[in-house]
Amino acid sequence: MSTETRIRKTRKRNPRLRPLPMRDGQIEGYVHSIETFGAVDGPGIRFVAFMQGCNMRCKFCHNPDTWKKNVGTKMTSDEILNQALSYKDFWGDKGGITLSGGEILLQIEFATELFTKCKKLGISTCLDTCGQPFTRREPWFSQFNKLLDVTDILLLDIKHINSEEHRKLTGYPNDNILDLARYLSEIGKPMWVRQVLIPTITDNDKFLAETSDFVKTLHNVEKFEVLPYHTMGVHKYAEMGVKYRLDGIEPPSDEHVANAQKLLHCADYQGYQTWKPGDSTLEHPVS
Repeated sequence: MSTETRIRKTRKRNPRLRPLPMRDGQIEGYVHSIETFGAVDGPGIRFVAFMQGCNMRCKFCHNPDTWKKNVGTKMTSDEILNQALSYKDFWGDKGGITLSGGEILLQIEFATELFTKCKKLGISTCLDTCGQPFTRREPWFSQFNKLLDVTDILLLDIKHINSEEHRKLTGYPNDNILDLARYLSEIGKPMWVRQVLIPTITDNDKFLAETSDFVKTLHNVEKFEVLPYHTMGVHKYAEMGVKYRLDGIEPPSDEHVANAQKLLHCADYQGYQTWKPGDSTLEHPVS
């Protein structure tokens, strides 16, 4: 059996590894858009590549145009890196490059290739993920660990703490996503956790308390944020001919946001203020 045949059969058994196109010996990634001065996409000022493709169909998603796979602008890791380096002087000690989405873990081999080059140049790397593709099955798990070796920090969204409610909200349960959070804690990989606050759905004291209890079991959370639901992407649904399923729900009030921050104990997570690339939470355990 040829190597190519074995790879095809392996991918068929585990569809979470998807073949990506190649150009000039480099993997090509499908890019949706680029933000050159991202201020909310990880530590410091960051160059952010929003990658195309996502399995989940979050009812509140403000970028439904990133859902479709294998479309967008094809770019090699060198093309992204060369563009990003133009802004390196603005990054400071903490800034760098973030790969977001869509869902970046659907293009895991591309992310690994790019971040490997980043680390050789001393560039801080950040993954912004919903965690849905995560599995401890092989060969995906080994590839993920290769990516973690060249990743400084992750941003992880917890869409909903209850698995069945998570399925209603996104189309998928959350068991493997919570397992990802536990695994990152086990290995001491720093991460920021983010909770989207949606009136009548996640803006619920019981669920927020359960989320807080779960995050307290983790030992790698440098920051815990509440992201208030907004409707800025609703116009995209009309343009795409897709029904917006949270029609009529308004953003939460400042009082509700403050209540969520209190229930989640967000103020207890201050590690981001002193974190720097290369830190591991195994070296600085959380009491």
